[in-house]
Amino acid sequence: MTNRSSAAGTSWRAGFKVGAGLAAGAFALAVSFGAFAVTHGWPAGLTILMSLLVFSGSAQFALVTTLTGGGMLPAVASAALMNLRFVPMAAATASSLPGGPLRRAMEGQAVVDGSWVSAHRPDGTTDREKMLAATLVQWPAWVLGTALGALAVPSTDFIEAVGLDLIFPGFFLVLLIDSLTESVRLIPVALAAAAIASLSCRFLPTGVALLLASVAALSALRRPPEPSAGESTGGRP
Repeated sequence: MTNRSSAAGTSWRAGFKVGAGLAAGAFALAVSFGAFAVTHGWPAGLTILMSLLVFSGSAQFALVTTLTGGGMLPAVASAALMNLRFVPMAAATASSLPGGPLRRAMEGQAVVDGSWVSAHRPDGTTDREKMLAATLVQWPAWVLGTALGALAVPSTDFIEAVGLDLIFPGFFLVLLIDSLTESVRLIPVALAAAAIASLSCRFLPTGVALLLASVAALSALRRPPEPSAGESTGGRP
């Protein structure tokens, strides 16, 4: 019991540490989103409420962008397509969450990109405490950043002038590099997904193109062959 408590405490501390770094990026990104939404006709209060409840940068940007040039149905559809990535992430995390369905559903709200990647173990399980801690730091940073952007940032021109528009793609690039560092065999999968997305974006809406790019991940479902009894695994005998 003592060892388990100690390990949990270490995971919580690691999660808060990782979450602090992710929160800094989330805050800056949220500032750009708040300004972006308000300059596209959204009331500041509604913009802040969306960040409070949705807490998904990609879906929120997609919703505001699509509403500007289309109707409600395409906007909701594009946001939903963006968030479909959470379905396999949540499925992979479910076995690592304790308790009944209600508790797992509540804790499953902590499955956000940065937290999930940092808490994902090589064996496929999830460090629950690390994921929860990382998300608990990021969520208020996202809401506060949105409020600052919606209420204080003058225009999207200011966002581009200070480089806030680069934070969103840069954030996901860092997550990808971190994930590939631990799983080198997934590099071909990432390259294939990038190629599919780049080509699809020329002909399809962004949300559909990103969803189509996830097809590349199917190749990662095939497990690498197990070494035979006579083969060396590279470790000590």
